Amino acid sequence: MSVFGKLFGAGGGKAGKGGPTPQEAIQRLRDTEEMLSKKQEFLEKKIEQELTAAKKHGTKNKRAALQALKRKKRYEKQLAQIDGTLSTIEFQREALENANTNTEVLKNMGYAAKAMEAAHDNMDIDKVDELMQDIADQQELAEEISTAISKPVGFGEEFDEDELMAELEELEQEELDKNLLEISGPETVPLPNVPSIALPSKPAKKKEEEDDDMKELENWAGSM
Repeated sequence: MSVFGKLFGAGGGKAGKGGPTPQEAIQRLRDTEEMLSKKQEFLEKKIEQELTAAKKHGTKNKRAALQALKRKKRYEKQLAQIDGTLSTIEFQREALENANTNTEVLKNMGYAAKAMEAAHDNMDIDKVDELMQDIADQQELAEEISTAISKPVGFGEEFDEDELMAELEELEQEELDKNLLEISGPETVPLPNVPSIALPSKPAKKKEEEDDDMKELENWAGSM
C-alpha cells in the first residue's frame, strides 16, 4: 500500500472505516499547539513569580526562598517538555499538510488526465488528418478564387499590343523633339544682306585741298 493510502485510508484500511480526514487531523494538531502555547505562557509567568518570591525572601526566610526556587525548577522542567512537544507536533502538522497538498495535487492531476482522455475518446487520428486535408483544400480553393477575381477583365475589348506600342513610341518621339526645341532656344533672326552697290568716293578736288593743307601744316611745324 502506498504512503498516501496508509495515511488517508486508501485500499480499505482502518482509516477508511471512519478515521479522521487530513483536514480534521491538521485542525486538531493546531488546536493542540494553541493549548500548549497557552500553557507555555502560564508556566513562564509562574517561573517569573517564583523567581520574584525567591528574591523577596532571600536571607530573611531561607526556607520560603528555597521552596520558591524548587517550584521554579519544576515549572522550567515542564516548560522544556512543552517546548519539545510543540516541536514534534509542529513537525507532524507540517508533514500532514504537505501530504494533504500532494494528495490534492495528485487528485486534480488524475481528474485532468481523465478529462483529457474523455476529450480524446471521440477523436480518431485518421478523421483528424482528413479534416486537416479538407481545410487545406478549401484554403487552396479560396486562394484560386481570389486570384481569379483579382484579374482585370476587358469585357470583350481586345487591342493589338504591337499597334499600341508603336503609337506609344510615336508619342514619345514627338515629346522628345518638343523638348529638344525648347532647349535649343528661339531661331536666329536673319540679318539684311550687305548692298552690292559701291559707295561713291570723295571728289578729287576735295582730296587735293586736304593734301595742300597737310603740306602747309608740315612746313609750319618744320620752321619752328
